[in-house]
Amino acid sequence: MQWHLLTDPPADGATNMARDLALLDLAAERGVAFVRTYTWAPHTLSFGANEPALKRYDRPLIERRGLAVVRRPTGGRAVWHAEELTYSVTAPEGTLGTLAESYRVVHELLVEALTTLGSTFALAEKPGTTAPLDGGACFASPAGGEVISALGKVVGSAQLRERGAFLQHGSILLGNRQELVTELTLGVPPAPGAASLRDVLGREISPEEVAQAIRATCEARFGRLSTLDAGLSTALDVRAAMQRPRFLDDAWTWRR
Repeated sequence: MQWHLLTDPPADGATNMARDLALLDLAAERGVAFVRTYTWAPHTLSFGANEPALKRYDRPLIERRGLAVVRRPTGGRAVWHAEELTYSVTAPEGTLGTLAESYRVVHELLVEALTTLGSTFALAEKPGTTAPLDGGACFASPAGGEVISALGKVVGSAQLRERGAFLQHGSILLGNRQELVTELTLGVPPAPGAASLRDVLGREISPEEVAQAIRATCEARFGRLSTLDAGLSTALDVRAAMQRPRFLDDAWTWRR
């Protein structure tokens, strides 16, 4: 299996989600795999694909504040993408085992990578369990198998498997800005459960430092991660351009 590395510059939510979904297309069609890291500009609130956002979050308040919003193609719950690094791993089905096994393997790699930064991390107990979609923000509580520290949840992830491939992406908190999701929650929000790498490590940490740790850990497991050649890069751009309008459409973002 040939693994490729993408270290992307900051982009808006529609672009980021379109590129991840385009990578899923390429993994299914070409039998190749990808590790991608990226950040968001502007900072963006993302909903899970099936999350009842209209029921759970205050849309008028979101619009009054002028916040950027996108709905992910994957499951899970709301994340505020600020002071964080997002990772994605995309590969043909079976590359890392079953759906549950691939979820665990990716998080094991993240635990290894984050541990090299100077602290101790672990997987949440009971892999494969999930919180209810109306249970509040992604970082309110860990789902089984996600990455936690002694101070709380550090990585929130979601997965999609279709067309013979899987996409798993998630947010690694560099700082803790998830209180914004609490402010936007209708009713009584759940207790916060997030912990940032800054909290855990006791120092500032850059997206580049975390991305490099992920790269080194993945290369130790998969071998050298190649950059995209011209043909694959063009195919990615074409597919992403086709996918992007979906993530700009309010009918998708606020579909439930």
